Amino acid sequence: MKNTTDTGSTLYLYCITAVTVIGGLLFGYDTAVISGAEQGLEAFFRSAPDFEYTKGWHGITASSALIGCVIGGAISGILASRLGRRNSLRLAALLFFLSALGSYNPEFLFFEYGKPSAGLLVAFNLYRILGGIGVGLASAVCPMYIAEVAPAHMRGRLVSCNQFAIIFGMLVVYFVNYLIRNNLATAEAMVEIGWRRMFVSEAFPAAIFGLLLFFVPKTPRYLVLSGHPNEALDVLVRINGRSKATAILEDIKATAKEKSEKLLTYGVGVIIIGILLSVFQQAVGINVVLYYAPRIFENMGATGDISMIQTVVMGVVNILFTVVAILTVDKFGRKPLLIIGSTGMMVGMIALSVLSFMDVIGFAALIFIIIYTASFMMSWGPICWVLISEIFPNTIRGKAVAIAVAAQWIANFLVSSTFPSLSEWSVGGTYLIYAIFALLSALFVWKFVPETKGKTLEDMSKLWKK
Repeated sequence: MKNTTDTGSTLYLYCITAVTVIGGLLFGYDTAVISGAEQGLEAFFRSAPDFEYTKGWHGITASSALIGCVIGGAISGILASRLGRRNSLRLAALLFFLSALGSYNPEFLFFEYGKPSAGLLVAFNLYRILGGIGVGLASAVCPMYIAEVAPAHMRGRLVSCNQFAIIFGMLVVYFVNYLIRNNLATAEAMVEIGWRRMFVSEAFPAAIFGLLLFFVPKTPRYLVLSGHPNEALDVLVRINGRSKATAILEDIKATAKEKSEKLLTYGVGVIIIGILLSVFQQAVGINVVLYYAPRIFENMGATGDISMIQTVVMGVVNILFTVVAILTVDKFGRKPLLIIGSTGMMVGMIALSVLSFMDVIGFAALIFIIIYTASFMMSWGPICWVLISEIFPNTIRGKAVAIAVAAQWIANFLVSSTFPSLSEWSVGGTYLIYAIFALLSALFVWKFVPETKGKTLEDMSKLWKK
C-alpha cells in the first residue's frame, strides 16, 4: 500500500468534495422547490380577505428567495474571509434548516394557522429570504472551497460537480414534489398542506449537511491567509503528497496578501468580466424554465401530473448533460464549451418563440426546451461557476467572488420575477429576448473571457498582471 504522505489521497479529496457539494444540492433544492409549490401557494394567498394577491405579488413571492440570494452572495466575501470557507458553509446549512421550518409554518407565534393575510405573506417571504441568504452563501463559497482544495488538473471537474449537485438537488425536489402532490387526497389538500410539505422536506438534507461539515478541513489557502501555514501544509499533504504540497504552499504564500491588496489591484477588467459572466448566465432565462417548469408544460397542454412528470424528465436530461460538462471541461477548456452552449440555447429559444407565435404546443415544444436546457447544463451551468471560482487572483478572490455572485442573483431575481408579467405580454416575445441574450453571451465569451484550463489559482495573478 502506497504511503499517502508521498502520493496524496484522491479518495480524501473526493470525500471532502462530496460533503461540500451537498451545499450545491441544497442550492438547487431550495431554488427549485417553488416550482411544485407555487400554484398551491398562489391559491392559498388568493383567498386572503385583506388584500388582492395579484400576478405581480405572485411573481415576487415565487422569487423572493432570490432577494436573500443577493444578500448572501454580497456578504459571502466578508464571511468567507472572516469566518472562513468552512464556517460560512455551516452558517448556510443553519439558514437552510430554519428557512425550511419557517416556510412550512410561517404562522409560527404570530398568526392563526391556515388563515392567509398580508402579514402572513410578509412572514412567508422573510423565511424564504432567510433560505435565500443560505443559497447565496453556498453558491459563492462551495465552488470557492472546492477550487481552493483541488489540484489544478482536477479543479474544473471537481467544481463542475457542484453544478451536478445543484441540478441533482433540483431533480430530487421535482421528484419529492411529485410524490407529495400525488399522495394528496384532493386538489384542496395542495392548497392546505401540500406546499407546506414541499418546503419542509428541505430540512432533512440541510441537517445532514450541517453535521457532515464538522468532518471537513479548512481550505489551505484560507489557513495561509489566516496565519496557519503548518495546518495548511497538513491538508495539502493529505491531498497532493508531501513533495507537491511543499511547492503549492510556497506558491500560496507568495500570493497571500488578501488583507492588504485592494479590489482593483488587477484592474477593473477582471471584475467586469466576472460580473458579466454572472449576468449572462441568468439573462438567457434558464431559471424561468427551472422555476416555472410545471406551469410552462401545462401551458403547452399537459395536465397537472403529466406536467410534473415532464419536469422530472427534464431534470434527468439536465443531470446527463451536466455530466458531459464534468467530463470535458478540463479536456476541451472553458471557452469552447461556453460558446457551443450559447449557440444551442439560442437555437432552442428561437424555436420556442416561433412555436409560441404559431400557437403550436406539445411534443415539439418539449424537444426544444430539452435542447435549450441541455445546452445550458453542458456549458453555462457548471462552467460559469468554475470560472467565477478560479478566474480571480488569490489576493482579491473573496471580495471579487462576492460581487460576481451578488450580480448573478440580482440578474436571477430580475429575470424570474418579471417572467409572469412578460409572459402575459407575449410568451413568444419573452423567449426571443432570452435568445438575443444567448447570442450576446457567445460574443462576450469569444471576445473577452480568457481560457483558464490547466492554470493554478496562483497563475491568475500573473494572467491579470499582463
